[in-house]
Amino acid sequence: MIRPSSTVPTNTRDAILDAAGVLLGRYGYHKTTMDDLATEAGIARRTLYLHFRCKDDIFLARIDRVVERLLAEERRVADGEGDALERLQRIIVLRVQYRLDVVKDYTKSLDEIFAALRAPYLERRASWSAAEATILSRVLEQGREQGLVAFEDANETARALIAATNALIPYSLSTKELGSRREIERTLARVVDLLVNGLRVPARTKKRV
Repeated sequence: MIRPSSTVPTNTRDAILDAAGVLLGRYGYHKTTMDDLATEAGIARRTLYLHFRCKDDIFLARIDRVVERLLAEERRVADGEGDALERLQRIIVLRVQYRLDVVKDYTKSLDEIFAALRAPYLERRASWSAAEATILSRVLEQGREQGLVAFEDANETARALIAATNALIPYSLSTKELGSRREIERTLARVVDLLVNGLRVPARTKKRV
């Protein structure tokens, strides 16, 4: 099982971001205060402001860190073992399951944080999608070189793969809805199977002698 975040903070900034994750689950976004964040991180309030201007910046940085770690895992898979199709499938599954793991312990709805930070979140999401598309494009190109997949444009195909699985990524999910992870995983397996098989080059029919 991949760990979405480290359990041991390496510096004050990490301690603050870890605290944000804990408090998002404990109190929710709106009820969490800067004092709460400082106390949970084990630092003075003034130290908090040396690293972040406000609560919004902290929670956005928390999301940034999650995605940065996800991208690192995706690159690791892209450079790992298996043919391009196998790696492509693992990356697509990873991008959904990783995000599910990040929010699995939250007891509050995620809706309030995404509503409060919608504009900067959407701006960041565009750059995250571009980074993921770059990783997927590289694997797609390798698959084409191996004669495993066929497509017209690698980047457009990568973005289509991302868009096709975005519906399975947590957005405004309650605890009850997050409890249906097994159902989400079954749906994800079917979607990925359809996507990957749609790119697969058909086996050549043997000519009769």
